[in-house]
Amino acid sequence: MLGAYWSLMKAAAMRVYVPLTLSGLAEAYKDGRLGPTPLTAYAVTPALREWYVSDDIEELEYAALSRAAQASLRLLAVDPRAPRRRVVVAVDVPDGQAVADPDRGLDQSALGEVRIEAAIPLAKAAAVHLDADDAERDIAAAADALGAADLGDDDAQFTVDGAEDHELLWYATQEIPNLIE
Repeated sequence: MLGAYWSLMKAAAMRVYVPLTLSGLAEAYKDGRLGPTPLTAYAVTPALREWYVSDDIEELEYAALSRAAQASLRLLAVDPRAPRRRVVVAVDVPDGQAVADPDRGLDQSALGEVRIEAAIPLAKAAAVHLDADDAERDIAAAADALGAADLGDDDAQFTVDGAEDHELLWYATQEIPNLIE
């Protein structure tokens, strides 16, 4: 009986990964919600499944988390005052609340991207993923090199790719006050 209930609960929600900066996380904590809307997040979409070619949901969710980490790096690139650590908030939203744009489904830059039109209470967050302190130097270099990498500079792309050498750490949502100090 409990197994059937869990299956129903899992089918009724979608895990999304919301890219932020530490400044954005502090703002969300202050406001009690992730916003402003519409939010861009990342999830296991049909296009991501097709691109990643895996049926393992954990691998697919890791791919969506990685896409959100890349988006967090882009947020850092446009906010030079934000601490140089990528932040991703994992949250479960009701099915249908996160919508992929069918016109961008096969666009490489939009794989796994979804839009959420309603603000999400931070209390609904499942976890926070964050770079360790020792990643800051590499993340800063990657954020600085992002523009040149987008223009095709191979050395800059190598620097940007170096950010992916750092695994995001997992934190419980109760730890957010300590993360944003």
